[in-house]
Amino acid sequence: MPWEDSPQGSLKHMVNGDMNVRVNSIDAYMQELAPGSRSGKHRHMADEALYVLEGQGYDLHWDVDVALGTTYEWKVAEKPSKWEWEAGDLVWIPPNTVHQHFNASATAPARFISAQNRAFKFLGYDDVEQLENAPEWKPSGGAAPRPPTDR
Repeated sequence: MPWEDSPQGSLKHMVNGDMNVRVNSIDAYMQELAPGSRSGKHRHMADEALYVLEGQGYDLHWDVDVALGTTYEWKVAEKPSKWEWEAGDLVWIPPNTVHQHFNASATAPARFISAQNRAFKFLGYDDVEQLENAPEWKPSGGAAPRPPTDR
């Protein structure tokens, strides 16, 4: 699969429901954050695991409480927790946690693999809530050009 620019940033799908592969239980992609950049800020029902391949940075995680009535009411914490990471680290993002990834280096990209359980999609709960786009994303369909890198 080719690299693509998305509201989350630059990513390359490794396994998803649209691919003709035998893996049916997870979705996985590789993501690259440009030096000094960040991903989109979002939340989704499924928990997520990130394995950091290269670089260093941090995540901000905002806990979310849910009030159940006739509708869901999401209550996002005002202050996030900060989780620093570097190559070789595994970062876990709990279900429904608002989160965003940051590359702490001004000179080198950060790259990680993300995996999520696909069961929520099968059950109809694939509810990504996009709160902020990655700075490189151009929603008009004209994504910012990607500099060539060795992949």
